[in-house]
Amino acid sequence: MNSKTIAYGILRAVAVLIGILLLLWFLYKIQSVLIYIAFAAVISLMGRPLVLFLKNRLKFKNSLAVVVTLLITIGLFLSIFMLFVPIVSEQGQLIGEIDINKVGDDLDRLTQEVSNYFNIQKLDSIELIKQTDLMQFFDLKAIPNAINTFLSGFGALLIGLFSVLFISFFLLKDSLLLENSLLVFAKKEDENKFMTAFTKIKNLLSRYFVGLLLQIFILFVLYTILLLVFGVHNAIAVALIAAIFNLIPYIGPLFGGIFVLILATTSNLGLDFQTVILPKLSYILIGYLIIQLIDNFLNQPLIFGNSVKSHPLEIFLAILIFGLLFGIGGLIVAVPFYTAIKVIAKEFLSEYKIVKKLTKDL
Repeated sequence: MNSKTIAYGILRAVAVLIGILLLLWFLYKIQSVLIYIAFAAVISLMGRPLVLFLKNRLKFKNSLAVVVTLLITIGLFLSIFMLFVPIVSEQGQLIGEIDINKVGDDLDRLTQEVSNYFNIQKLDSIELIKQTDLMQFFDLKAIPNAINTFLSGFGALLIGLFSVLFISFFLLKDSLLLENSLLVFAKKEDENKFMTAFTKIKNLLSRYFVGLLLQIFILFVLYTILLLVFGVHNAIAVALIAAIFNLIPYIGPLFGGIFVLILATTSNLGLDFQTVILPKLSYILIGYLIIQLIDNFLNQPLIFGNSVKSHPLEIFLAILIFGLLFGIGGLIVAVPFYTAIKVIAKEFLSEYKIVKKLTKDL
């Protein structure tokens, strides 16, 4: 090997490295566009069964089926948004009518009752709040900046919504659009494998996201019944938020339970802790845990085990690994990414025993 060959190899390696760095820089700069495409892909996967139903059963034309599907999606999101309007309006009215002295007295009395009941030293809740970073939010000088941030964020949100809907329309209208776009990176002899993998991934993820919606709906109904029985204010909105928390595996239900208990406590602020608040919180907590058991041992195995064709232990380990690597975002995307990786491995690495073992049900 002469010096010319070595120099050529070094230059080629440097060129490849520079190309990779430029690609990563480019992807970083257009990360918002990639997020729009990701959201649009999720919407298209969830809407795909409805589009097929409208086309095959009701004989809708393709474009009309896509438009109806997107209108239903928009209506669903608007309904969820309108569900929160009453709770925001009510909380705004309560803030306007709030009596600081009375709230301070109620908090002081509640902490005194909690301390007496559990036989612990009394906690000064007002002093605890003052000692935290929460007091920085009461800086009046920050209000104009907060308003400007909100307005700019609202504008970006509108642009994002329009972009997501626009991309979703074409992904639903032309189901092969994304596949054909990605085929440019495949070798000619591998195109059939790529198309097979894309089709399997699309079918599995479509079933997964529909199953996810079904899980959230079931939890929403059960939480609503629980909170209505115990008279929690704005039970429907609180139940929906708690159900949405379950999109984050394992830690989401914990946050949802804390959220429910906090709002249940504030709904009864001013009442006796031992005879009213504590029993009600205990019953709500027991009901919440029962619902979680139903979800963990009935809903999830039936919905997700069948939709992505993976063993529960596989799903748990995938979620754990993605969570350690990428945080909460990793927890949310773990199952879709793991499913895609399995399908791709089955198509391109099927000669390995471990791949055959993990993908035998795909």
